[in-house]
Amino acid sequence: MPVIDHFTFGIVTPLLAYAISCTGAATGLACTSRARAASGGTRAAWLVFGAIALGGTGIWVMHFVAMLGFSASGVTIRYDIPQTLLSAAIAIVVVGAGLFITELGKRKLPAMLVGGALAGAGVAAMHYMGMEAMQMSAEVVYNPAYVVASIVIAVVAATAALWCTVHIRGTLATIVATLVMGLAVTGMHYTGMAGVSVINPIDSVPAGASTMQLLVPLVMAVSVVTFLLILGIGLWPTEDELRTQAEFENRLKAHSEQGRQFENVQQEPQPGPAQFAQTHRAR
Repeated sequence: MPVIDHFTFGIVTPLLAYAISCTGAATGLACTSRARAASGGTRAAWLVFGAIALGGTGIWVMHFVAMLGFSASGVTIRYDIPQTLLSAAIAIVVVGAGLFITELGKRKLPAMLVGGALAGAGVAAMHYMGMEAMQMSAEVVYNPAYVVASIVIAVVAATAALWCTVHIRGTLATIVATLVMGLAVTGMHYTGMAGVSVINPIDSVPAGASTMQLLVPLVMAVSVVTFLLILGIGLWPTEDELRTQAEFENRLKAHSEQGRQFENVQQEPQPGPAQFAQTHRAR
């Protein structure tokens, strides 16, 4: 039986995967905080950006960066490109669905639980679809206990992430939430991987792209998107600034309406002396 090594490059890949997951979580929290202060199409756009950051970078890129450290003695690993891309799409879509369900449910607990369950199941599906995209010259089997544990962690992590997108405010709270979310996502990944076994190796090279041919360009592409999101977040007003601006605009609008009402009163025709005398005689 081939010997599995989840840390081929030592502690480098786990730390890098955790750092990338935290980056995606922090970017996603920044996007959703701006969505809280926005409305209409702007709110929807920020939620989509948050899904890309959380699902694309925080979950999907983390998974495949962690997989760079996975190897099995005497086994060749290749990647099915369509399945790999599909797993990325699933991660983004399910996280986005969880965010939108939470928003449509007015950020209440039942909506967060439903959204968290959906997103968590989707994250687990992404993980195992990403594993299925790995074409090996051997057979991969899973320990059911670890599979169930990884799914439970995914659901809990997704629900906690949605709770954070609704309630977390302030720099310190955001940092703590980012570190916890990154730990939960990477913990889910390595829990699932702990139950992986490789058996029945064969002397052949499977079809598909190698790690360097596929993962490096994809990870770089998503990293560029994340950088652009971070740049956009830096240029966009914060949640507090948006709320302050909205309050100022509301006060300005109310003041303008009061001014127009005062002008209308001043412009109303006043009764002249003749009209006043006629009114006085009528009384």
